[in-house]
Amino acid sequence: MDNYIKDRKVDSNEWMPFTGLEDGDSLPTGDIYVPLEEWLNARETLLTRNGRLGVALRNTDDPAIIKDDLERLDLVVLEFPKMADGRAFTQARLLRERYGFKGEIRATGDVLYDQLFYMQRCGMNGFELRDDQNASNSLKAFDEMTVTYQPASDEELPLWRRNK
Repeated sequence: MDNYIKDRKVDSNEWMPFTGLEDGDSLPTGDIYVPLEEWLNARETLLTRNGRLGVALRNTDDPAIIKDDLERLDLVVLEFPKMADGRAFTQARLLRERYGFKGEIRATGDVLYDQLFYMQRCGMNGFELRDDQNASNSLKAFDEMTVTYQPASDEELPLWRRNK
């Protein structure tokens, strides 16, 4: 994917979305992610396959539902259905800070240049940019602000408590 950034680098997206098994279907190979509903319905079957595994959450899903499975997951995909909807920011912070998820947290949907710095601060490290965005140009967004005041996933201490 031309509009994919991971860990502050333009990258190729090797993950494939997978919506579910029909009777008699075999499990797909490669790295896949499934919607939360599919994970809840076919968790044991999905865990038997070789390859990395991820779960996609809608911005209305509670990340606590998958907290006990995070050690088995390599990717959590968070949905931004429109720029003005910030619930996935909270989901990302919960996944990183409360539940200790170490894998990739990927923003998808209406993901724009202006949001990247803040998404990273909340713990996201993968970004599927909207089609009209340029990934190479968007890398500049991560360095636009050099000083942060508040604690976040990328900085535990507020500015006033950091050593000078």
